[in-house]
Amino acid sequence: MSSEFPPSSIRPVLNEVAHLLFSRNETIAVAETAAGGIISASLLSVPGASKYYKGGLTLYTLESRIQFAGWTEDTKKNYNGPNKDIVSGLARNVRERLGSTYCLSESGTAGPGASGSSRARTPDFVALAVASKEGVLTEEQTTGMGGDREKNMVEFARLGLELLKRAILEKRASSKEERI
Repeated sequence: MSSEFPPSSIRPVLNEVAHLLFSRNETIAVAETAAGGIISASLLSVPGASKYYKGGLTLYTLESRIQFAGWTEDTKKNYNGPNKDIVSGLARNVRERLGSTYCLSESGTAGPGASGSSRARTPDFVALAVASKEGVLTEEQTTGMGGDREKNMVEFARLGLELLKRAILEKRASSKEERI
């Protein structure tokens, strides 16, 4: 992995997100899995991050998701890889527990090999969610980077920050519409 941090591909959206959170006096929590802490570390790399960063969890194992993210044994039993429902639940639960304006949740398959036969278990697949009191915005993406674990992890973080930016901007747009 490159010694440059945060990775150059993340910096532009990271700077935009940090500016939006600062200027709106809003906060973020993070629940990430396959990105391995890159989202949180990137958000924390910005000077003054304590004004907007409420906390984060790197929930890499199914056991950690049961302990810290509100999963049940049934969730674990029925788990078949990352999807919109999984990340929505993580985002809602962690946002509520940490009392943040938003929670960005990520779960993906970084690689190098497949961990099953479904699309969600294929390296380069990621499911993302941003929860706020207004609701949850979700998306599923593929990075196009195949089984390159490090590149997928960085791209999962970048895609998550892009979704967070979109959620913040959509919230701002709907707030302006309501005032008209």
